[in-house]
Amino acid sequence: MSHKVYITNKQNTVKVPSGLRILIRRSCHAVLEAEHFEGPAEISVTFVDNAEIQQLNKQYRDKDQATDVLSFPLGQDGKYDINQETGAAMLGDIVISMERAMEQANIYGHSLQREVAFLTVHSMFHLLGYDHEAGGLEAVRMREKEEAALIQLGLPRTVSYSQVD
Repeated sequence: MSHKVYITNKQNTVKVPSGLRILIRRSCHAVLEAEHFEGPAEISVTFVDNAEIQQLNKQYRDKDQATDVLSFPLGQDGKYDINQETGAAMLGDIVISMERAMEQANIYGHSLQREVAFLTVHSMFHLLGYDHEAGGLEAVRMREKEEAALIQLGLPRTVSYSQVD
């Protein structure tokens, strides 16, 4: 299945490691495969710095602070707009603060690659309609699915993640 992941780097605070774009594409594919997503899909991933993600967080979520990742789903209840040219379902946008991802990778003692893969997987589930904000069973299910996708990518989650929102 040919999914398209468009990746744009709009920051220069953190050098984007070679291979990171491939890992992001693999992360998106792993989630779509795990969820048995039918047909081709399109996802956009943008790297920004803390200042820009803070701006977006304030604008869209009314939270005036930097965060690690924001997801902007385009679908509703499993229904997606179709790109007329490609026939692909447009799932939405993932915005990652590379600055924050680097900070978190350092805190948890793992690579930037692994942190970004986790953030991508996490956001992909948001684009597919999962939500953890309310907590409870849905948050647990989302966590389990993230874990399964990361294991498939060869990146089992370390214990320290259980404290992360």
